[in-house]
Amino acid sequence: MLLSLIYLIAISAEAMTGALSAGRRRMDLFGVVIIACVTALGGGSLRDIVLGHYPLGWVKHPEYLGFTICAALIATWVARWMHHFRRTFLVLDGLGLICFTLIGCAVARDGGHAVPIVLIAGMLTGAFGGVLRDVLCNEVPLIFQKELYAVITLLTGAAWLGLLELGVSLNAATLWCLGGGFALRLLAIHFKWEMPKFVYRDEVH
Repeated sequence: MLLSLIYLIAISAEAMTGALSAGRRRMDLFGVVIIACVTALGGGSLRDIVLGHYPLGWVKHPEYLGFTICAALIATWVARWMHHFRRTFLVLDGLGLICFTLIGCAVARDGGHAVPIVLIAGMLTGAFGGVLRDVLCNEVPLIFQKELYAVITLLTGAAWLGLLELGVSLNAATLWCLGGGFALRLLAIHFKWEMPKFVYRDEVH
């Protein structure tokens, strides 16, 4: 029940980030809805394909499309009152990132997969929808930008598995990691925490 509620929060948050990205590109309502659906459902679809988990979540539960579309349309309506547009976008994206990460980890763990696969499934579920959103909107994906992003999904997934191994209940571990992962993402944005960069210049002398 808790994971189902978190999933609805996640698809709503990510659908809104997709709608806001589409709005920045002046897309019509059809484009807004498509970008929102790709953002909210793309990561989970990739995870299910990689794990051989069929039918895909939104195919089995088409009502998820309804939540996604409604969230996207709400975003187009409230966007005019968002005075801190980018901040709102990043907060919603961070919330969706952590929610989807935990759901992806839970799906892979329930399927009996090894720990590395569970962590990768969480990362794919959390980050890939945003990658598709940014690519379709002709932007550099957040996962490749300076603030910690994919690393946070791995840390959140590892913490979740660790708590379960210590005997913490599923609901408690999920709530702790949801709050902790979200806070870590917001701190990374605020303090501009980033991974070391590889810089190569092919200079001809």
